[in-house]
Amino acid sequence: MDIDHVVFYDSEKNFIIQRQMRELGVSLQIYSSYWQLLKKYLTRPAASLPDAPEAKPVYRSYKDRVFRLLFQDKKRLLELYNALNDTQYTNIDDLEINTLDNAIFMNMKNDVSFIIDFHMNLYEHQSSYCPNMPLRGLLYLADLYKKILGSTELSGRTLIKIPTPQFIVFYNGIEHQEDERIQKLSDAYTGKRPGCLELTVRMININYGHNRALMEKCKALSDYAAFIACIRKNLESMTPEPAVRLAVNTCIEQNILKAFLLEQKSEVIAMSIYEYDEEKAHKYYFSEGYTDGQLYGKSYTLMDNVTALMKNLNVGLAKACELLGVTEEDYNLALQKLS
Repeated sequence: MDIDHVVFYDSEKNFIIQRQMRELGVSLQIYSSYWQLLKKYLTRPAASLPDAPEAKPVYRSYKDRVFRLLFQDKKRLLELYNALNDTQYTNIDDLEINTLDNAIFMNMKNDVSFIIDFHMNLYEHQSSYCPNMPLRGLLYLADLYKKILGSTELSGRTLIKIPTPQFIVFYNGIEHQEDERIQKLSDAYTGKRPGCLELTVRMININYGHNRALMEKCKALSDYAAFIACIRKNLESMTPEPAVRLAVNTCIEQNILKAFLLEQKSEVIAMSIYEYDEEKAHKYYFSEGYTDGQLYGKSYTLMDNVTALMKNLNVGLAKACELLGVTEEDYNLALQKLS
């Protein structure tokens, strides 16, 4: 590993660590334990690193970050909205961005959320299929409504109008998925009688070659799909850094995300390299063949989930454990393993 190209080692190390903590929504104690494992791996000499497996690993996280960075631009976001809804909005000031700063459950990233035409739109990117998106969306939308309503009195006789929610997941993983599918919150219900609450998520496959009609309406989304496809092709014969650099240069030459990549070139490349090294360390230390990694991985996940629920649902330890189907003893044992 060439540590000159690992973002952990540059002058902004502390800023990056703190930013990751905010995105994960975890405590310093939990993150510190996890970081110790990453640091132990990343600082090993190259000769002591395990041989790479024959199968090509899947580099997932860099796509999440590039997607969010791309559609933070209001002009591109409005183009995407119009393509999805067959509308013709042209004024970017019609967009009211209301994305929350912190993740609210497990490691969920609040990619893009905004209000237009009295609709609250939540857009999230996923590089692997997740059946829990309706549940995550429920918790996230509840936080957004809480933010919008503020101190509004809810016990009065006047009906309080709220924006209509729309939740769309953009899927870009390598596992085969149809062009579009609907996920329902009710699929997770365990009771025999129908529940009183439903939430649907529209999952759209944005891999290159899928949903051509949508891609024709939104060049930014089409270019993004082509950019990721270019990286994947390069990864078949290259390590991540040259694969990403070549993909960036190729796409600039071919007018694919040209303005975006010229403006954000160093950041896109740096994010890709950083995410690759972090994921490689995570896979090594949390693989099935590494006992300590298994223990830390299970403990980290349990602590992460319990802490997030306590914080975002404003419940105590006992209630958070009950919601997750674990005991307080499980939580305390996990805490001991991470201390």
